[in-house]
Amino acid sequence: MLLNLQRGNAYFQVDAAQPLDISLPLHVNGKNVNCYYAEEPTADVIRFGSSFVGSVAEGGSCNYQRLHLTPHGNGTHTECYGHISADGATIHDCLCQFLFFARLVSVQPEKLPNGDFCIMPEQLMLAISENVPDALIIRTLPNNEDKKTRQYSGTNPPYFHPDCGILLAEKGVKHLLCDLPSVDKEEDGGKLLMHRNFWQYSWATRRESTITELIYAPNHILDGEYLLQLNIISLMMDASPSKPVLYQIKPLSGSATADRAKFPDSG
Repeated sequence: MLLNLQRGNAYFQVDAAQPLDISLPLHVNGKNVNCYYAEEPTADVIRFGSSFVGSVAEGGSCNYQRLHLTPHGNGTHTECYGHISADGATIHDCLCQFLFFARLVSVQPEKLPNGDFCIMPEQLMLAISENVPDALIIRTLPNNEDKKTRQYSGTNPPYFHPDCGILLAEKGVKHLLCDLPSVDKEEDGGKLLMHRNFWQYSWATRRESTITELIYAPNHILDGEYLLQLNIISLMMDASPSKPVLYQIKPLSGSATADRAKFPDSG
């Protein structure tokens, strides 16, 4: 299934039948990526006395389970400024559009004098020096498959320099996705400066912008331009488990082709 898209005066084609999933699957009662000492996701079989058991394996008519998870600590999740606000903002209300032009960039965090590894503003400036995307996706190097099950708690993982948030906000990047457990340092005394700078909270809050953490972009997905579909649960909380999916985009040229490729304005 081919989709034709327009951004400004440029036209693109997307094959919707070739999705590239950059989310991490959640294994219930199994091993997952984990951070901030979150409990592992679990599912309990619902039972009503001796009359009903929500497990086909145990003789029930269907599977019926209760799920327990922590969005910020269990796998890929997308959060809104409500993560650092007391005003009750929810990801359901803040993320109202789900398709974005995105750029995937691989970055090697720099080692600081104190031994921390940090993504610096200069590295992001190179990534968005021209044609600023709606969404910027950062894949950190090295990009090993153990990211799928890595236990980050207490390990001081790489993070973004707080000035990266200022840069991205000023440039107009609306959505930031990364394969780190947090855009901020694991232990920063509760400052969360990268979060605050990116959302410009609370001096000019960017209510429709989001941060997605703990993605995983396999090495076969090359750096470049994509259409991003950012899927969440309709959850009235500051964050939701999410499923970001990429689609390769093919530029179209020629006036006749361009006329056929016009995409209606979504408003």
